[in-house]
Parts: sequence; structure tokens; C-alpha cells
Amino acid sequence: MKASKITHHNELRIRVDFPYNTEMVSRLRQIPDARWSKTIGAWHVPYTKEVFMQLKTLFPEMTSPPTPLLEERGEISSEPIIKEQLQVAPRLIKKPKPTEPIGARAEVVPRLELTNQDHSLQKRNDISIDITDKHIFIKMPKNEADIQYIRSFRYAKWDMQHFCWTLPNYRDNAEKIKAYFSKRNPEITEFHSTVEKQPNEQEHTFTKNELLVVNNFRTLKVYFSYSTSLIREIKNIPYTAWNSTGNYWTIPTSDKYISELRQIAERYALDFIYKEELKSKVKPRTSWQGMENFRECPAEYIAKLKELRYSKNTLDTYKHMFEEFINYYADTEIDEITDAMIVDFLRYLVNERNISGSYQNQSINAIKFYFERVRGGQRKIYTIDRPRKEKMLPEVLSEEEVVKILNATENLKHKAILMTIYSAGLRVSELTNLRIKDIDSNRMQIRVEQAKGKKDRYTLLSEKTLEILRRYVKEYKPKVWLFEGAKGEQYSTSSIQANLKIAVEKTDIKKRITVHTLRHSFATHLLEAGTDIRYIQSLLGHSSGKTTEIYTHITTKGFDQIKSPLDKLKIN
Repeated sequence: MKASKITHHNELRIRVDFPYNTEMVSRLRQIPDARWSKTIGAWHVPYTKEVFMQLKTLFPEMTSPPTPLLEERGEISSEPIIKEQLQVAPRLIKKPKPTEPIGARAEVVPRLELTNQDHSLQKRNDISIDITDKHIFIKMPKNEADIQYIRSFRYAKWDMQHFCWTLPNYRDNAEKIKAYFSKRNPEITEFHSTVEKQPNEQEHTFTKNELLVVNNFRTLKVYFSYSTSLIREIKNIPYTAWNSTGNYWTIPTSDKYISELRQIAERYALDFIYKEELKSKVKPRTSWQGMENFRECPAEYIAKLKELRYSKNTLDTYKHMFEEFINYYADTEIDEITDAMIVDFLRYLVNERNISGSYQNQSINAIKFYFERVRGGQRKIYTIDRPRKEKMLPEVLSEEEVVKILNATENLKHKAILMTIYSAGLRVSELTNLRIKDIDSNRMQIRVEQAKGKKDRYTLLSEKTLEILRRYVKEYKPKVWLFEGAKGEQYSTSSIQANLKIAVEKTDIKKRITVHTLRHSFATHLLEAGTDIRYIQSLLGHSSGKTTEIYTHITTKGFDQIKSPLDKLKIN
């Protein structure tokens, strides 16, 4: 254990550093006002004599360092703070001058920093360098000369979350860093990228006179011969990104953007070629039924999720993803799984299971949660290059298509559910959590309690929805939940999805429709009707207006009335 005096938020405190141990944390928490600080990455307690004596009582097995704790106005005795051997931070204390009275208080001198020339107190592997395809992460003792050297690299910055320096890995940055620290025996680990080209990705050919657009129903892949002016126009489309692996531009799938790309092709006298490509199916994870020696998610993992009050959906997602991870290495103890093994697992998800970027990010978060939060907040660098977040626009129904779906739903209960979701812009979990008391017919509002982000809000209660809800309540007589299952429990979200699928199959709609599509359609139709986007944000329960602004890129209303400026020019 290592302890030292610090000033934290303008208050004197005792900083306590030690390798994470649940028993030690439990003992430390017995001290009043013992706190964990994310800023300094350590526990700290009040700087008083009473607390110091309590530390000695709680940790009697610890040995004393050769350097005593600095005295401060007699509040703490000159007895040393307990520390684990060989983990003493170097510090200088000036001896009293001859002219000073005997017993005068020792003067506090700042911590002595190691220089490039003096490494006698530095242990092997005090410096660790982790290198990925995109980044370099450096952990090292504080040293002004080293800091100045790292800052000489462009885009170098201090990572407050992981307490390390980061800089981009391009050109010869990695070689320079390794050469600079080479004489100090740094621990160097290199990782390969987990984001690789999909082995089953289809290749597409095009000529220099063509603009090829391939729709995989989530994104548009745009191919064309290099042209700076054409690239400039493509980049004006929202959420456009360059895919360096496949050598094409990506744009979220939208009828509006397809029409805009067609007009761009016409302006550049290019043949517009449009193709549809079925996206590769995601391979399901290995069935666990009947699996020998199946390892369930550790109890402390679930307990920590509940302690931090994660939602049930997040809890279930993290649990299943972490179980998939630990059973991938069924013969290895969880705490013995290395970073390299984590990278191999993520490569398996990408290359063999063909999972999406968002699924990969969730898996990384589930793994990080165990090693960083369940293990007690011990800071660790996870050198895993996350995939670029996919920019996709949600699928939206027209008002006519909504009518077709609702008219195709014959069951009264099923129709009431779909009408409530669409008319109020609800998430499916918000619908199943509705209670009878949440319907306010006087104010024509629906109260949504503890929705995503632990937020309450009010949304619209349509007159037609109220009418069908009254018919439904009269016939089905729910007791607590507005929509109940056969045994009075909350209605199943999977049943709602299944009911919607049956209704869509009765229509001629070919879009990929989910229950969430009704929520997107609600927002888009309000926007097209002239509703202020700030009100839509409030009705949807979005924390940021940027999330709501995505609907401005979906609507095609009025788009056909916009004329290109070229049409106004008189050209021979």
C-alpha cells in the first residue's frame, strides 16, 4: 500500500494507492469520508491524526517506509504512514536549518521527479507502450522531459479516463517512441486490428462513365472514378464517409439520398447504375443448450450492474454477451484472459459471426465492464480499435402505409397496441411498461415513467387512440398493466413484434419494418406537418437535439419541388 499527502478540490487529503483487493477496499470504506476519485484514479481519506491512526489499525500487517509522512501543523504525528515495501514515491524533505529551533516543522518540498538521466529508482516495466493500428498508448511515471517529448508529436493528448498518453500511430511515430524509451526496458505490446474486410463482401465493377450505387438496405455504397468536384458534392450529403477497406463512399440508405445521387450523376453526365445487395446474414452464436461445462455470468457481475442501476435491457445484453465471451475461452479462468485473447475473440465476431459494428461495441463494453468495474475500477488500457460508427437513417413508413398496417390488424388488442405506439411515438419497452393510471384522458396525455436514461416524460394521447383504448379496456379488463399477458403479467415485446409482422405480411409493403419503425414514422410525420423539432425532441424523450435532427434527413416532403440552380441557366 502507498500513501501520500495531496490537495484535492482545495482540501488536504491522504491519497491511498494499492493493487485492487476487495477486502482492502471493504476495510478502507470503514473510514468516514473515504472516497474514490476518478480524476486521480485512487482512494483518498481526510488528512487528520484520527484517520491516520485508523489507517494503522485497519492495516497492521503493512510495513513502514523509510520516509515519514510530512507533518502538517501537528495534526498528524511524525510516525510514518504504512506502505507496502518497495513502493515508496521518491520525496525530499528539507532538514531544519541550524538557525531554526529544534523540533521546528519540516518544510514541505514537492515530489522529486525522475529525469532521463536518473532511473535508479525506476523498476522494469514502469513504462508500458501498447500499439494498435491506429493509436499508441503510453503509461509512464510523471517526468517533465518525457512529457515534453510526447507533446512534440502532433495530436498527442492525455487520456484522463485511462491515465495514459495517446497519440496516433502513423508514419514513424511508433518507431520513434520505441527508440526513445528503449534504454528503459519498456513493456511493449502490439495488437492487430480487429476491423477487417468482410470475407464475403461482394465486389462491384464500374466504368469511368458510371456512378454506381449499391443498396444493402442499411447503407448506400457509392462507386465512381476519382473527381475532386464530384467528391465535394458527395461529401455535402449528411453522414457521408469513405470506406478505405472497400474503396467506396457510404451514405445512409434513404429514398431522398438515392434521388439526390441520381441528380448528381445527371449533372456530371454519368450513367446512374442502381443495384440492391442482400446483406450477409449474421451467424447466430453457438447454442448453449446441452453445452458441457457451460459457464454462467459471475454473480458479482450481475450484482455490480444492479448496484449501478443499469436497466433490465442493458443487464440482459451485457450478461449474454459476457457469457458468450467467457464460454469462447471455456478452459481459461476469466482473470487469466489476456488482451490478445480479447482481440482474437472480437476478430471471431467480425469475421466468422459477421456481427455489426454496434454489436461489436456492445461486446467490448460488456468485457470492459468486468475488468474495469467489477474488478474495482482498476485503470487499464484496452487497446482495441473500435469500428467506425455506422451512419444509418431509420426506415420510415408513409402515412398511407401506416393506414394499411393498422387496417390489416384485425385483433382489437393488437390494433390498440400498434395505434398507441405510433400515435405517441413510444419505444416497445415503454408500451409494455404502461399502466392504466398513465393514461390521462383529461389532459390528453400519456405519462411515460423511467424510460431510457431513467427519465420521465409526457407524450401525446390521440383522440382515436383513446377511443380504441376504451373499447379495449371494456372488453379485456386489464388490472395493473395497460396491456397484460394471459396471466396478468406485462405483455411480451416479442409478441408485439410478431403481431406487427403478421399485419405487414397482409399488405404489399416491402420495407423492413419493426415496431421501432412506428416511432420513427411518428417523428417524421410530425416534422412534415410543421411541428417544431424541439417539441418532437421532448415527445420522443431525446436528451440531445442532434438525435432528433436525424429526421430532417429522412423526410422527402418538398424535395421534388427543389430545382437545381443549373436549370435556371441559359445554356446552348
